[in-house]
Amino acid sequence: MTIQRLGTSRRFSDAVTYNKTVYIVEVPANLDADISAQTENLLASVARLLQQAGSDASRILQATIYLADMGDYDAMNRVWDAWVPEGSAPVRACVEARLAHPKYKVEIVLTAACLNDCRPGTADGATAGAPD
Repeated sequence: MTIQRLGTSRRFSDAVTYNKTVYIVEVPANLDADISAQTENLLASVARLLQQAGSDASRILQATIYLADMGDYDAMNRVWDAWVPEGSAPVRACVEARLAHPKYKVEIVLTAACLNDCRPGTADGATAGAPD
């Protein structure tokens, strides 16, 4: 088996796949938006990464959601609940944390199973693999 890194930069990868599992960490791109819009933006990006890896939201196994302000919990959950397919809720934790950028209101770390073998690569073909 090979470790596949999708969208890799010097500091991080957008996603990493190994052994029919995809690992993703995502932050929003719309930094001036409210928590609902940031969560929608983040989850749309997660959906794209899952699709690129050969998975989808129904196959998420575990998620940890970090909020800059726990007062945003209900608004974030409304977006999350509408996005996760019925009957497919993963194990999940949600914690308040000081995030890396002062305008981030939400960040997510998740693990998902791939449909079959994880598909290496991104839409633009940028990958880097490392053997076990």
